[in-house]
Amino acid sequence: MKFYDSVGPNPRIVRMFMAEKGIEMPKQTVDVRGGENREAAHLKRNPHGQMPTLELDDGVYVSEIIPICEYLEEKTPAPAVIGSTAEERAECRMWTRRIDLNICEPLANGFRFSEGLKLFEKRIHCVPEASPGLKAMAANRLKWLDGQMADGREFICGKRFTLADILLYCFLDFGGKVGQPLDPSNAHIAAWFKRVAERPSVTA
Repeated sequence: MKFYDSVGPNPRIVRMFMAEKGIEMPKQTVDVRGGENREAAHLKRNPHGQMPTLELDDGVYVSEIIPICEYLEEKTPAPAVIGSTAEERAECRMWTRRIDLNICEPLANGFRFSEGLKLFEKRIHCVPEASPGLKAMAANRLKWLDGQMADGREFICGKRFTLADILLYCFLDFGGKVGQPLDPSNAHIAAWFKRVAERPSVTA
């Protein structure tokens, strides 16, 4: 297998996931800032022109972070970072879906349509007037998630560190660097963030 890597939270999620599982493979960096991901060579790997992409041993390409991580989990089940039972996998997928749709997507588009507009306006359809609302949506759902963490759970799925934690951590860390810092009033999330930041995989 081969991993097509770049800057940004999405590739980092897969790198962190692989680090947690002890998976190593060849990597090729794609210059996103220079627009390499929108050139013909990468569009053959991923017609959406996004990052990252995983090339399988048979030459098939898999894109989108969740399918990539689920594929890697199926190929290398232990240690489980999604789940080792149907119940654990369902719980992780539920929280991953909630976090992705309600926090990560509006956070990312809030950035793309404002601070990142010059980079993205010629690559995707941007709606600058939507940026404040998207950022507010992400902040609102993060406040809701802080309330869910008030029951003393160590990680999103209780005592298990999972893909849901990796997804949220990478996007909150990214958000803090692009004008969407974590509100310190989200005390449970702030404490969780510090716990995750101590894991060796964050440097992947």
